[in-house]
Amino acid sequence: MNHNHPFDESYFKTEAYARVSFEKYSQYWWSNRFYALLARHHAPRQGRALEVGCGLGHLLGWLTDRYQVYGTDINAWALQQAQRNVPQGSFALASAEDLGAFPAGSFQIVIAKHVVEHLHQPRQALSEMSRVLAPGGVLLLATPNLDSPMRAWKKEGWVGYKDPTHISLKPPAEWLGYLAELGLKPRRVFSDGFWDAPYIPVIPTRLQKLFFGAPGGLQAILGWSIIPLWLGESLIVIAAKIA
Repeated sequence: MNHNHPFDESYFKTEAYARVSFEKYSQYWWSNRFYALLARHHAPRQGRALEVGCGLGHLLGWLTDRYQVYGTDINAWALQQAQRNVPQGSFALASAEDLGAFPAGSFQIVIAKHVVEHLHQPRQALSEMSRVLAPGGVLLLATPNLDSPMRAWKKEGWVGYKDPTHISLKPPAEWLGYLAELGLKPRRVFSDGFWDAPYIPVIPTRLQKLFFGAPGGLQAILGWSIIPLWLGESLIVIAAKIA
């Protein structure tokens, strides 16, 4: 696999990231905090945490007080930034489909936040994530939700279609089927709300962000997992490795 293209420094300037702010209290900041809260609420309280496709490492930075943190990515530039952002972490250039550097059962939590949709072999990647999870450990998975009503509403303008590297978009039932086959039992299946305004052309975008984004924003602030799957842009699954 080519480890430099298209996932290099330029990726963080593409459509997927072009309007992303990395500042404190930005949507990106709240998202990483939210997933870290989910990890804290649902995974074993201590041990080792792995983020597959860790990008710039900011999510792992929220977990260093509780876990030994590890990150993998195929973006060498991003891993350099991750090491600077999280000096306590251990980072490795590795494909999600091959986590052979890690022994079986070596992590209490594995996080794959919007990674599997980028992969040619997402089931193989999930198999590897299951393999490195210890019994009772937790997988935190997020990927675009093909069952979102906004997909039908926005059509080719839907957020899941904006990134050309999204090559493995699948319906939630298919992802959940993979997890069941791999010995991962979902504890929570939910979504993150409608955060990709505008949805209605004639209404100001700021008002739409407030109206549509309020439930997801509240969930993110409080670290809840209560928004139904059909009321959001992402499929989020918290699944436990069956002992």
